[in-house]
Amino acid sequence: MSLQFITVPPETYQSPAGLIVTLHGWGANAEDVASLLPLLNLPDYQFVLPNAPFPYPYSPVGKAWYDLRVENMYQGLAESRQLLIDFLQSLESTTGVPLSRTILSGFSQGGAMTLDVGSKLPLAGLAVMSGYLHPDAVAADQKGIPPTLISHGRYDEVVPLQAALKARETLKSLKVAVEYHEFDMGHEINPQTLEVLRNFVVNVIG
Repeated sequence: MSLQFITVPPETYQSPAGLIVTLHGWGANAEDVASLLPLLNLPDYQFVLPNAPFPYPYSPVGKAWYDLRVENMYQGLAESRQLLIDFLQSLESTTGVPLSRTILSGFSQGGAMTLDVGSKLPLAGLAVMSGYLHPDAVAADQKGIPPTLISHGRYDEVVPLQAALKARETLKSLKVAVEYHEFDMGHEINPQTLEVLRNFVVNVIG
């Protein structure tokens, strides 16, 4: 089992200033993420957009990092976690960009995977949009979690705002540098989300 992905080189055709890996949400796919890249305005960066390995039960084009149906909750998580760790560790040899200049980001289920996998690797930063913490994703004494951006909608009807507050408190208790933003929106990525993401990338990798 391996991850299929889209890679988008820097528009400047120079060697990339950094690498941004973005994980889609439950039922979406890498193409959905690719459509947002022009709005980010980060022409010096390379983007890598993996597709989750499992089919989405309600659409032939959607993908899933693991099952979210009650009867199979979290089924596939262990496999996706290991696939992503291996994938991220392989990127330096294929892109020339080290993990220390790589940001892992994700939306919704992809945001949860970002927190889970990203907390275990020496990345430049993590960006979690409308995400949540898996149970036992981080250990109570975990050290070295990268700086983390958390953004969430106050009116999110899919992943309640409480999930973002819990993630923030958990990370702060582990002395992680957390940047936190709430917006007047639902379960979505809006221009403000992309603006704080862009600023975070520039500040962390700069």
